[in-house]
Amino acid sequence: MTADRTAQDHPSSQSSFPQPRPEVESLHAYSAPLEGRRPMLRLDFNENTIGPSPQVVEALRAIPADQIAIYPEYDGLREAVITNLNLPLQPEQVGLFNGVDAAIHAIFHAYGDRGETLLTTSPTFGYYTPCAQMQGMAIQAIPYEGAAFAFPLEPIRHALNANPRLLLICNPNNPTGTRLAPQQILALAAAAPQTLVVVDELYEAFTGDSVLPLADFSSLPNLLVLRSLAKTAGLAGLRIGFAIGHAAVVDRISRVTGPYDINSFAVTAAFAALKDQAYVDGYVAEVIEARTWMAEQLRVAGVRHHVEGGNYLLVWPQRDPAEVDQELRAAGILVRAMTGKPLIDGSLRVSIGTREQMRRFWDAYQTIEALRT
Repeated sequence: MTADRTAQDHPSSQSSFPQPRPEVESLHAYSAPLEGRRPMLRLDFNENTIGPSPQVVEALRAIPADQIAIYPEYDGLREAVITNLNLPLQPEQVGLFNGVDAAIHAIFHAYGDRGETLLTTSPTFGYYTPCAQMQGMAIQAIPYEGAAFAFPLEPIRHALNANPRLLLICNPNNPTGTRLAPQQILALAAAAPQTLVVVDELYEAFTGDSVLPLADFSSLPNLLVLRSLAKTAGLAGLRIGFAIGHAAVVDRISRVTGPYDINSFAVTAAFAALKDQAYVDGYVAEVIEARTWMAEQLRVAGVRHHVEGGNYLLVWPQRDPAEVDQELRAAGILVRAMTGKPLIDGSLRVSIGTREQMRRFWDAYQTIEALRT
């Protein structure tokens, strides 16, 4: 009783505020982009580096003022996604979310519970871990294999025998670019009907390895695919993503989100972006060309690197990576240090933009690395 009175008498003490769940208290939040990035060459978070289609900008500018005052409406957006994918899906098989991050969060809220297991790979997208931790889940992260960071297919198959609650596969994987063939993903889902197999396809456009064209959700209701308009269509700032799968699973995930999580501007932009697929295709083609060019420069210069899929690659500086990171920043170029990441500690992840943008990065990188004596 004395301790309680002491806490009340000293509201600034740590014990005076309402305590969260133990999982939240020990949680380390995902590291989001730093502020002040806009005037710089942003090669740190795998964003579209040139902006969205002019049709998107025009559609946003045409939004009437009274539309801002009302709650958003989503009529037709699911159908627009299906038309863009050109797949035999029903609208109830498409979930709408405030970015794929919100979809991932909702998946864990709907399906993750204390004591259950998330099965995934390592290293992979960092947001999976805090989402699992906040639900009190155990995390089984199986390392990629060898110098090429091959997908650990057999260890994953073996781990599925224990019926983990969730299997999360980033394909291609961020940050290693590792790719797993769609047929192999379908086989994993078929072998583990009690496990929700989630395939994060944010970077699929840069490789063409989507599981969606082959997926039969009526026979594989435990398969869920995530898509976004952030990396390709340039809508990262508006936050809109999709979860595609069996209608019952999409419904359960949607139940744990707010009724108006996606704002009207994002909806308008999504409609416009989905209609202008030619713009997206052109940007993706330019990134792939720049990725090939960048990999060749690194190879000729003898720089250790790894590139396989996605709009990014890994480089290992000869100098201290933190110093190279800071000197690139001083030159107006942002990259992402992989400090502490298993298997790739000491590397920098470099997002791929246009050929001109990659020339700027390469010129700065060569100069900085040549400073070593």
